[in-house]
Amino acid sequence: MTGTRSPEPARDCPLCPRLTAYRGENRAAHPDWFNGPAPSFGDPQAQLLVVGLAPGRQGANRTGRPFTGDFAGVLLYETLLRYGFARGSYEARPDDGLTLVDCMVANAVRCAPPGNKPTPAEEATCRPFLTARIAALPRLKVIVSLGDVARRNVAKALGLAASATASGHGAQSAVGPYQLINSYHCSRLNTNTGRLTPAMFQAVFERARTLI
Repeated sequence: MTGTRSPEPARDCPLCPRLTAYRGENRAAHPDWFNGPAPSFGDPQAQLLVVGLAPGRQGANRTGRPFTGDFAGVLLYETLLRYGFARGSYEARPDDGLTLVDCMVANAVRCAPPGNKPTPAEEATCRPFLTARIAALPRLKVIVSLGDVARRNVAKALGLAASATASGHGAQSAVGPYQLINSYHCSRLNTNTGRLTPAMFQAVFERARTLI
């Protein structure tokens, strides 16, 4: 596998057998769901790229749009709207009319994994799509990773060791020509426990805005 592939996998991408089988299970149970690799969403001229880990089963796997239909999308898209990276309103469905402005949202692994946990091998198999996604954004300046696993995948997608980037919420690293800011993931678990507050999350995007 090389980093020269398309930035988006095929609708029926077969590269990860376990994820392909899980897609099939979900398709059999819910034929009206998207049930495929969730494509990146946003502005092809984006200066900001937000990278999550993988689609949620009832989120992007169901709707076909990253962070749409699960709890994490509420905080993410409301924050993007707050800082001018989105326009419209987020109503948790792909036809809500929401558009991203100078921003794109993608996942390191494009298919929903069982238990929300892709394996390291699946991360590596899907990583060339992330490499290609980054390379296809000619004006990109800032990458926000949602969680340390996403942060490590961004570093590796750019040919760096994961240890070359700083971990923890709000950590910032130079990765090639880009600034990488890491955030705790905007999951219900993190927000319900207070590990991540809206103010903490907003601070990450406020800093991203100053870098653009």
